[in-house]
Amino acid sequence: MALHVPKAPGFAQMLKDGARHFSGLEEAIFRNIGACKEFSNTLKTAYGPQGRNKMVINHLEKLYVTNDAATIIRELEIEHPAAKLIVLASQMQEQEAGDGTNWVVMFAGSLLESAEEIIKMGLTPTDVAQGYQMALEKAIEELPKLTCWEIKDFTNLDDVTKALKTSLMSKQYGNEDFLANLVAKACISILPEKTTFNVDSVRICKISGSSLYNSQVVQGMVFQRNVEGTINKVEKAKVAVYSCPFDVSTTETKGTVLINNAEELKNFSRGEENRMENDVKALADAGVTVVAAGGKIGDMALHYLNKYKIMAVRIPSKWETRRLCRTVGATILPKFVCPTPEEIGYCDKVFVDEVGDTSVIIFRQEGKDSRIATIVIRGATSNYMDDIERAVDDAVNTFKAITRDGRFVAGAGSVEVELSRRIEQFSTQCPGLEQYAIKKYAEALTIFPKVLAENCGAPGQETLSNLISAHESGKENTGFDCLGEGAAIVDAKEASVLDSFLTKFWAIKYATSAACQILCVDEIIMAKRAGGPKPRGMGPQDPEDDE
Repeated sequence: MALHVPKAPGFAQMLKDGARHFSGLEEAIFRNIGACKEFSNTLKTAYGPQGRNKMVINHLEKLYVTNDAATIIRELEIEHPAAKLIVLASQMQEQEAGDGTNWVVMFAGSLLESAEEIIKMGLTPTDVAQGYQMALEKAIEELPKLTCWEIKDFTNLDDVTKALKTSLMSKQYGNEDFLANLVAKACISILPEKTTFNVDSVRICKISGSSLYNSQVVQGMVFQRNVEGTINKVEKAKVAVYSCPFDVSTTETKGTVLINNAEELKNFSRGEENRMENDVKALADAGVTVVAAGGKIGDMALHYLNKYKIMAVRIPSKWETRRLCRTVGATILPKFVCPTPEEIGYCDKVFVDEVGDTSVIIFRQEGKDSRIATIVIRGATSNYMDDIERAVDDAVNTFKAITRDGRFVAGAGSVEVELSRRIEQFSTQCPGLEQYAIKKYAEALTIFPKVLAENCGAPGQETLSNLISAHESGKENTGFDCLGEGAAIVDAKEASVLDSFLTKFWAIKYATSAACQILCVDEIIMAKRAGGPKPRGMGPQDPEDDE
């Protein structure tokens, strides 16, 4: 007879074997806070212009060397449920503003660290969460008053360059002037007059070799390929785009051809050739000078394309095919037929060029109505170019946020110190236990200038003291000077260190929301993991996605 071991009484006996259950302050709340603090501390050293790089090797053994928080978070595959809530908040920040992911993680971690102290003093997590919500409302009310600059004209190159510089400085310190100008040119050149700006309209092509300062903006599309035929330059091109192979069409059903003698074989081959020639001639008669195909271009088709002086380009990616159609204004044809005049696209110049030792096909639009711009990035190693690409992506997303709201607040930790000062004053006017939580919220905001200073090798506490005394005397735009010696401070507005209002607005909301959600958890119930291997996830849907 098998020995039956009874389960411990309580909630655990209702769960399957292998399930885990944690409850109470020590087991659930402090455990969650501890995990989030560790996660926040990991990313602290990557914050700011002097932030350190992290070397991350993901499950596919791909190497990332970056200080971009969004990439680090994505590749770490966090499993702790409370830390996952902060990851979700930072991902929402990435989608909404395109920048400020590290800010969200650090602020949420700082809020939870402050909450731990007052919970140990006797406040309930609910009181702390309520106090944080009151402080959030005050911060959202005060933030618009701290606006120090606004972009009115989104086509002004100097203003846009100034706006993008801070976003790039935190990723590529030293190269921010060149990159900001490059991204500003690309974004302004394709800014639509009526519809909203589309981030996907700025493409990135990475070509190894040379230096970053040889990077350039091309109006149109750039493909790292060579042409299929002998024609390699066409001006004022009419473009036909096919998603199918450009070859002899086969029947849908199988058929057998009975050939009795050499003459019949000759006639059969000639029939195929005549049909292909007629198809290509029809394209030439329609004025088509460039054919882009999504599949294989057959040898016979290539012969006739060369004969009629039509340039042949193969684009295997359906995503790139769609972008090409947007660039030239063509319609994708799913079958090998002659396009109508409405389905044919137009491009000022299609030509093959060499960038370094790499052959590229460039579809260039000289006019102002270009719908896609490509930034060609040069660099010594693929890791370095990947890091540049991430910085450019953040800058393009910042430009999109600017087109929605052109307001800016002072950067370099100044807006955080000023908000902290105002929220602390607000806490003295609040009755009830929430005032302690509001005061801790104000303290949590001061982490940013401290971390900025420490990452630059300056004393954090001394920097914070200098900033607080400057803000108390009415200098509300004073921030940490990362170029100065020691605990130097500077007027961030005059130094053109500016942060997007929208980035700060959403970051404060998401970080506070995540921290309050974690504080309101009093039990963790984890079911036993399902057995068997994990199902294979969906692969990258775009060839430019990271695998």
